[in-house]
Amino acid sequence: MNRKRQIASSGFTIVELIIAELVLVVVGFAIGAVIVNAQSGWNVMYDKMNSDVITDGYVARKKFDAVMRNASSQKYILDGAGDWVEVYYYADDSSTVVDRYARFYESDGALNIEYGQLDPRATLDVETVCKNVSDCTFKQVGRSVQMTLTLDNKTQANTIVSSAVTHNQ
Repeated sequence: MNRKRQIASSGFTIVELIIAELVLVVVGFAIGAVIVNAQSGWNVMYDKMNSDVITDGYVARKKFDAVMRNASSQKYILDGAGDWVEVYYYADDSSTVVDRYARFYESDGALNIEYGQLDPRATLDVETVCKNVSDCTFKQVGRSVQMTLTLDNKTQANTIVSSAVTHNQ
């Protein structure tokens, strides 16, 4: 009797291996696409949050706040059109009279601060706070001075509104 013995195959066929490989490749590409998309989104958000208009706006707000809080509350001059504001402050802690001024103004797309002495009137320094300024206005709101600053670098725009109250007597 010639009987052939049937043995169950314990391996995989080549077709099964190719199908398994294709499934793994498709899953791998899908995971890769998700990771690349997430990284691209993160890069875009990082660039927007750390662009020059965002960081310049932060610097301008901090500088405006620091100068205004150091200024004398007795007097400040605000341009009628809101183009500039001039505040007065003490040269040092031992001064008894207000003898210095700081003027915020926009010129040629930059926010500047002009520092000077009052008597005799003389400019001591001009500091550029930030660039890419498309609009800057100042106005009085109650006892505070409000700066509305719009920065625009042609790809991103940022508007900052900052109010500060002068604190020194």
